[in-house]
Amino acid sequence: MSENETVPPATTPASPSAPSPTAGATTGPYADRERLITENLKQIYDPEIPMNIVDLGLIYGFEWAGDDVTLKMTLTAPGCPVAGILAEEVKNAVEKVPQVHGAKVDLIWDPPWSPDRMSEFAKRQFGYM
Repeated sequence: MSENETVPPATTPASPSAPSPTAGATTGPYADRERLITENLKQIYDPEIPMNIVDLGLIYGFEWAGDDVTLKMTLTAPGCPVAGILAEEVKNAVEKVPQVHGAKVDLIWDPPWSPDRMSEFAKRQFGYM
């Protein structure tokens, strides 16, 4: 590769019909870091719903550029009054993981969140199963 070529960031994509990328085992060069990030994120609860943000299906994926990660996530509603506070809490949790140099949180609204994105555990807790 010449010095003028760039390597696109590694991505763990999520589609609206797919389960959350954090629901199953992640593979690839960032798998261990993503597993540790997911463990940290399971300690963060939605302020209005008694469930962690991972099991709620709010985490859509990771984009890596070296040791920097952009976490794509959503909220249960676009008008959430704690969006900024929650994003900062998520950023701090991600940056606690060894070998993560920097983190950015992108709040995205497409695809919109729906209860279908919840883990089986969360669906059972809320009576969806």
